[in-house]
Amino acid sequence: MSEMRQPLFHIQQRVSCSVDLFNDGSHPEREADALLAAAGTVGEIVNVGQHVESSTPVYMVEFPGLMIVGCLEEELTHFDFPLSGGMGRVGASG
Repeated sequence: MSEMRQPLFHIQQRVSCSVDLFNDGSHPEREADALLAAAGTVGEIVNVGQHVESSTPVYMVEFPGLMIVGCLEEELTHFDFPLSGGMGRVGASG
């Protein structure tokens, strides 16, 4: 097993989805292939783990509605707080 590379993101950091995230079966209360978080949805990293086989970081991200989704780095992007603040979709007013 190779050494885990350093995560790009950290716990309590706000991030947004760079792609639509669909249910891969890890959310049994939702239909298979249901949209869990649309691209641009903002969430907060609540834990950082490691995919054992590839030694890559895996992020547990809490999205609006208290849904926690496991994400890879390529599925996330940095999010800077808008002046109005708050969670939601990037570009959403309020």
